Amino acid sequence: MSAAIRLLLALGSLFFLSSCSVKPSLRAVQSPDERISLEPFLNGNGKFGYRLFFNGEMVLDSSFFGFEFHQQPLLASGLELLFVEPYSHDETWEQAWGEQRTVRDHHNGLLIGLQEVKEPFRAFSIEFRAFDDGVGMRYHFAADPSAEPFRLMEEHSSFQLTEDPTVWWQPGDWDIYEHLYTRSAFSAIDALAYRNKTELAQTYIPFNAVNTPVTMKLASGTHLSFHEAALTDFAGMTLKIEPEKLRMKSGLVGSLRTPWKVERTGDVSSPWRTILIAEDAKGLLNSTLTLNLNEPNQMEDVSWIKPMLYSGIWWEMHLGTHGWDMAGGKHGATTQRALMRIDFCAENGIEGMLVEGWNTGWEGWLGGDEREGLFDFVTPYPDYDLPLVAQYARSKGVQLIMHHETSAAISTYESQMEKAFELMRSLGIRHVKTGYVGKVLPKGEFHHGQFMVQHYRKVVETAARYGIALDVHEPIKATGIRRTWPNMMTREGLRGQEFNAWSPDGGNPPNHLPTVAFTRMLAGPVDYTPGIVQLDLQTYNRNKIQNTLVHQLAAYIAIYSPMHMVPDLIENYEAEPVSLEFLKSLTLDWERSIPLLGEVGEYVVMARQAKENGSWYIGGLNGDVDFDQLVALDFLEENQTYQLIILSDTEETDCDKNPNAFLYTSGTVEKGNKLAVTMKRGGGFIAVLHPLQD
Repeated sequence: MSAAIRLLLALGSLFFLSSCSVKPSLRAVQSPDERISLEPFLNGNGKFGYRLFFNGEMVLDSSFFGFEFHQQPLLASGLELLFVEPYSHDETWEQAWGEQRTVRDHHNGLLIGLQEVKEPFRAFSIEFRAFDDGVGMRYHFAADPSAEPFRLMEEHSSFQLTEDPTVWWQPGDWDIYEHLYTRSAFSAIDALAYRNKTELAQTYIPFNAVNTPVTMKLASGTHLSFHEAALTDFAGMTLKIEPEKLRMKSGLVGSLRTPWKVERTGDVSSPWRTILIAEDAKGLLNSTLTLNLNEPNQMEDVSWIKPMLYSGIWWEMHLGTHGWDMAGGKHGATTQRALMRIDFCAENGIEGMLVEGWNTGWEGWLGGDEREGLFDFVTPYPDYDLPLVAQYARSKGVQLIMHHETSAAISTYESQMEKAFELMRSLGIRHVKTGYVGKVLPKGEFHHGQFMVQHYRKVVETAARYGIALDVHEPIKATGIRRTWPNMMTREGLRGQEFNAWSPDGGNPPNHLPTVAFTRMLAGPVDYTPGIVQLDLQTYNRNKIQNTLVHQLAAYIAIYSPMHMVPDLIENYEAEPVSLEFLKSLTLDWERSIPLLGEVGEYVVMARQAKENGSWYIGGLNGDVDFDQLVALDFLEENQTYQLIILSDTEETDCDKNPNAFLYTSGTVEKGNKLAVTMKRGGGFIAVLHPLQD
């Protein structure tokens, strides 16, 4: 049922109630398995709220809604109930690509109409959906008959905690998601302490708030993660922290150009505000709620959108051996170097090849407010023969990936975008990595506000018309759009691998990815660029990466993306032939995925089954404390023997002193067997299981 139909239902119910004395009554909405129960209510002041229960435990106490509009009184109290419309839904749909081939959308819903009892008698509806893995809620406003625009100053959706839980959070930055996650008690959250992070290209933290997804653990062991779904033509939501009250309230990302944060015309449906609920940490990783709260696929042909590994000219820039610009004398994107990387991809079964720094304009790309008109997205530097490189890639069966660094100069990119996509189509290039480093131009806008949400959506839809898939860096957060537009394949939106090279704090700590798995990764695919095999970068006057070799390789499995990069220098892979053999065998097209073990910030173990041959890949990532556990293989098929290959840390492996030491073992296993697994600090393991034929 579409939002538009629900709005018509709401209006129809209003008409019905005007001629009928029967009063509607509120009711709880429960998940299909009845473990989650959301109980809406109206209190004595006419404030509408809800309470949330899981396995009989109250996980959210009385939480209310409110809306602050431009030059209008606050809409939060003095409400009466107009109608209550329950509904249920159960279907299974197939993804174009994803962590599993099919997704079941099974939920119970409740649409509730509300109106002020006094003038101006404003009416709206709130919709709840309860799934087995959590709940979603959103609000609808019908178009104003006077044709006045919908101008929302702030949304006051609240989330009232019942205790002071442990929280994994990053500050509610309006411009970037590249902060490290902090673990603290809810009452100790202080986002303002993260202002003025000098290594970030842009940052703006106006108040004590957190970005989503934000994950927390209750005393009972229950885990909650708060986020949003179907963010379309709206401002992104942060969550303001009220530490003394143990409460969060929505805080929309604004603009310095308008007093309001959202402006719309016609009928308005907000994004879904989502809460994942699980008995333990690994239960969060099974969730499909965000996808199910998005509209179905809008693209007619998705057969060309395929998961793939890609390599490219990128890491050497962060090492400082080459540069993006030509004037500096160390230009990385030359024809010769591109052809060499294409050969490497073709020889090793790597499907794609990215070239950064190919187009003119890089000499001044971080030059403050003079970025409009800087980049040309169709003109290569003189030492890069784009048609020749594209033709050579095609001849080798390698897909060339275009790069568009917009420098967040939005007018320039939008004015050239279709011409750039047409060039790509003429050269047979079907993937582009976009970037938005720097403060947004026009000045006064932020990466996570409505202006940029509209821009990102425009790019996705335009790219779909040209048959182009996207990998977006410095993006708006993932909220499930990949269901509606499967060409939105992956995005950054976290502190990535490049920080391991040059960050003044020494790079990403060992617990970074075991935290990301239960926070950022819950939003959607992550382009982290794993797979660095030369971990001591002091030769380049850079950091020592705080991981082991096996950790870097296991990230291809444990951290999901349909596009994963093979980023290190060619000579480094050639010096690690076992790593290269693993990458040659790796698939990124999954039939299903199963979380096996996990604790936020400590470790995560994921199993994924390949679509094409039924093989299983298991990847484990470890944080700060050595890990020795048994991993049960109960998910394997009955009466089937599997050839097993394991890469793991050894007792001698040390991410500081001996990161490249690993143990390679093989054997056979069956359902019911257990793997004894060792992961050192910052370490990991990989198990590959191929079904044997009788």
